[in-house]
Amino acid sequence: MRGRRRTWRSKPSRSEVVTAPDPQPADAQEYGLPPGFVQEIEEALDDHRLAEVEERLAPLHSADLAALLEALHPDDRRVVVGLIRVQLTTDAEALAWLNEDVRQEVLDLLGPQDVAAALQELDSDDALALIETLDEGERDAVLANIPAEERRLLLEGLDFPEYSAGRLMQRELVSVPDYWTVGKTIDWLRTAEALPDEFYSLFLVDVHGKPSGQLPLSRFLRGRRPAKLAELGLEDIHPIPAEMDQEEVALLFRRYGMVSAPVVDRDGKLLGVITLDDVVDVIDEEAEEDIFRLGGIGEQSDLYRDVAATTRSRFSWLFVNLLTAVLASSVIGLFEETISKVVALAVLMPIVASMGGNAGTQTLTVAVRALAMRELTDSNAVRILWKEVLVGVINGLLFAAIAGGVVWLWFSDPRLAVVIGAAMIINLLAAAFSGTVIPLALQRFGVDPAVSSGVFLTTVTDVVGFFAFLGLAALILL
Repeated sequence: MRGRRRTWRSKPSRSEVVTAPDPQPADAQEYGLPPGFVQEIEEALDDHRLAEVEERLAPLHSADLAALLEALHPDDRRVVVGLIRVQLTTDAEALAWLNEDVRQEVLDLLGPQDVAAALQELDSDDALALIETLDEGERDAVLANIPAEERRLLLEGLDFPEYSAGRLMQRELVSVPDYWTVGKTIDWLRTAEALPDEFYSLFLVDVHGKPSGQLPLSRFLRGRRPAKLAELGLEDIHPIPAEMDQEEVALLFRRYGMVSAPVVDRDGKLLGVITLDDVVDVIDEEAEEDIFRLGGIGEQSDLYRDVAATTRSRFSWLFVNLLTAVLASSVIGLFEETISKVVALAVLMPIVASMGGNAGTQTLTVAVRALAMRELTDSNAVRILWKEVLVGVINGLLFAAIAGGVVWLWFSDPRLAVVIGAAMIINLLAAAFSGTVIPLALQRFGVDPAVSSGVFLTTVTDVVGFFAFLGLAALILL
């Protein structure tokens, strides 16, 4: 936990151990939808047993309800949304759990008034995350049905940059003056009307509204009434600017073991709080985005899109791959005469390119991840590059010996074995070098390394592999 002062002792005394009564035996808790549940709901819909469907969906956890909606056929989904319209507006967390494409479909089915009612049931961060996905017309229609004060907070949140701490933060928190006593704070908490449903810390602010400390409830509740809050041993705070990118926020939480952190405006005044559950979502989203981009899919899954939309999202990168493949093929075309004289070259050519591609992907994966986690920086880039080059050389020598030996036995030609061995060394060296340099260069030019590193790497390893193998063959064999 962030900033916690720990005193390590070998063993607590019995007087310090608080033991709760043994719970009564209970059946093991099951999580997620029961096996066959989706099929049973679909069968009930086919038989028009709509009351049964509504009854079975009522007790579902919001996350499980979202999972069910995602699993249903779009036609069945439309029927279910009509049945549980009231449930979705009162238990609106299910909307927050939905995949973005499915959520857009569900929001369209609900309409502006029901969406506005759902937003008012959500915490401010979840409400903002939901409304920011709507287009401008839909957003205006929804906001028109929301009370003025809540509408103002949502509009303020939308003014912050996309993927920033201001978009991520939750407005619901408890802040008190840092000169208050425990007793005064307790009395105020008992009478205050606008408290969050759940909170675990008190944020202390100075006379200017700037956060000066954070006090966990566990420490606050043990304080005596006359004690001042600032004297209870506050946790260190790491105020986060509202404009900070959410990836930077996630890195701060990871580096300092934070559970929550205050968000401040440009004047340092407290605006809201970011909690660990929001950061977990960010980490998941960023990792997912990088994986999809490396695969040339885009920033998010297209699992729930229709055929046309999925085709469009994948076409662009496939077209780029086609162009790079043509470039690699043109290298082969330069050595057409060599291949026609030594047919074995056509058999062995893919081995060199494939080994280079796989080795480069290994290096690239490590480099992109290290850049995302700020572990690969300007200060250690040369050292990491040198290490990867050495790994490439060593693997090149090892696989040159293996591949050369196999080719010698296969074709009974030691010169051909030398050609493939030397080409293997050259291409694995090129793969290690480019797998590190390409993402570093892309980041230097302001391009996300996860977006196009793979395409450039494949081009390099194919071109270098073919050129080295066929060029050496032309020199040695002919």
